Amino acid sequence: MPSRHTVPATRDDSTSRRDFLRASGAGLLTAGLLRTASAADRKSDATPANPICVFTKPFNSLSFDELADHIAEPGFDGIEAPIRPGGHIEPEAVPDELPKLVEALKKRGLEITVLTSDVNDPNDPVNERVLRTAASLGVRRYRMRYFKYDIKQPILPQLDNWRPQVRELAALNAELGITAVYQNHAGRNYCGAPLWDLQRLLHDIPVEHVGVAFDIRHATVEGTMSWPVSFQMLRPHIDTIYVKDFRWSDSGKPENVPLGEGHISSEFFKLLAASDFTGPISLHEEYLDHRKPELVPEHLAAIKRDFATLNALIAAR
Repeated sequence: MPSRHTVPATRDDSTSRRDFLRASGAGLLTAGLLRTASAADRKSDATPANPICVFTKPFNSLSFDELADHIAEPGFDGIEAPIRPGGHIEPEAVPDELPKLVEALKKRGLEITVLTSDVNDPNDPVNERVLRTAASLGVRRYRMRYFKYDIKQPILPQLDNWRPQVRELAALNAELGITAVYQNHAGRNYCGAPLWDLQRLLHDIPVEHVGVAFDIRHATVEGTMSWPVSFQMLRPHIDTIYVKDFRWSDSGKPENVPLGEGHISSEFFKLLAASDFTGPISLHEEYLDHRKPELVPEHLAAIKRDFATLNALIAAR
């Protein structure tokens, strides 16, 4: 059966973007990563800044208004919202509920910076309805669902078998004016864990249609010393940056810790500043149990501390 979507011709998008930024006088990452204390201050500052959002997985028990109030208070620009089974909104309820979340955020000067979804099949009617609704509400990007390898089978054919599906998803995204981002995730069978496979998967797909959410925590787990190479390899495909921290436990497994207390190198932020990256940064707090509503106050305190650490790391680049 022929595809319903056609991928547009590939062009040198990174070059055209750099030309535009030069023309507009925006030497963005030289000074643009500096953060001030509040979202209002940042938005009134003449110096552009990368939007910083926070993954709100721990706050599913809050109402939309409560969520918006708590996220606006520290000065975040938006949220990464889990709109998937078990998230803030179930996929089937998106047409009715997502406008309410967007409105609650808008009243506090916030946005859905990234919509975390269960989407990777463009021909699934629920997936398409989620994307069409999100795009109509001004949501600009969503995180895709992962692909996972069958490690008992050859790897490269599996990767190549996913490419037509990703290309068709890219075509739907182009039609809707929304970007999918694929997060690299550490693990024995995740597509994206080795990092080189994302370059192969996405090499001829425009970044504004399908890009990478580069997760420095997972990149460091999988490439403790080689993550800078992976970053540079994927840089043309990177749309969003994910930030969280970890350390190696006594058993040799990675365990999540507050930002700045683990193995994530401050050199990453210097490398980021030296690049032309102008997209959002999403802060993830994964070291407290997100499944317990009674821990919401602890999560709120944790994201405030991590947000302050993130701003310090950016400022010290």
